[in-house]
Amino acid sequence: MGIFVVEDLAAKKEPVLMEDHRDCNRHHSQSSSVTKIERKIVEKNRRNHMKVLFSKLNSLLPPQNSREALTLPDQVDEAIKYIKSLEAKVKKSKEKKELMSKKRSYSSSFEKENNKVMGLGSIRSSPKLEIHEMGSIIEIVLITGQDNQFIFYEIIRILHEERADVINAKYSVFGDSIFHLVHAEMAESIFTFGGTKISERVKRFVSGCCSDVESQPDHQYWWDDFEIHPELLEF
Repeated sequence: MGIFVVEDLAAKKEPVLMEDHRDCNRHHSQSSSVTKIERKIVEKNRRNHMKVLFSKLNSLLPPQNSREALTLPDQVDEAIKYIKSLEAKVKKSKEKKELMSKKRSYSSSFEKENNKVMGLGSIRSSPKLEIHEMGSIIEIVLITGQDNQFIFYEIIRILHEERADVINAKYSVFGDSIFHLVHAEMAESIFTFGGTKISERVKRFVSGCCSDVESQPDHQYWWDDFEIHPELLEF
């Protein structure tokens, strides 16, 4: 009798288990469908957001001459190039700003030295040299006597040999002293080590030129024929 009862209970329980299994599958299917829909919505929102960002990025770029619309990768490449060009312009603007600030500072120093020289009279001394590097700009401050003007021309020649473009060169005469201020821009190919090489070469020349000048005979020097463009000079 007990055996028949167990079998009867098992027979009744089997349909219930099958129904539960179907409910579970139905719930899993619905959950999977919801997940797929959510993923599609997220992906759609992401693409729309990227389109908005690309549109904003493209609006910041300068107008294109080409009539053909650029692909997204091309737009990104153009944006990178444009940003790099802006960075280079900002860097040059900062260097020019520092340069102008230095020029004003040295102009003030020239006036002070002028008052000092005029008050104390002419004093013969060894050339004084200062070299400053500001990015790609190299600044040379030189104070010499009037009989040592050749040092200035030699420095200009060294700059030309080292492929540095002279932006401007100015000097002021105070008594027997001459104050020179030279600004040159180094090419990108020599920017990394060019400043150090130029500085060392100029310093080496100035430090050894005094004794050389004393032993030179009084005749025409090679720098008398060295051409300095007038538009580079400021008085």
